[in-house]
Amino acid sequence: MTLRIRDPRAEILARQLAEMRRTTMTGAVIQALENEIKRSAAKISFEKRNSDVMAMADALGASAPAFDMKANTDEMWGDDFVRTDLA
Repeated sequence: MTLRIRDPRAEILARQLAEMRRTTMTGAVIQALENEIKRSAAKISFEKRNSDVMAMADALGASAPAFDMKANTDEMWGDDFVRTDLA
């Protein structure tokens, strides 16, 4: 089976990549297509992983609306903590 691309821009890009990679135009096109397939697969994989993480977060339930982060941090650092980096 023969792949024929009659777009002058595609030829320029393939020739440019072939020169950069020190390969033939066919080799450059194959490399470019393989790299794009890997990149696309990784993106799909990230979206799947992200979806799994979001499902786990949803399973934990809603956050406690009465939680006071400042009070919790103050308690964690203790009463004797004094910031010295504030001018």
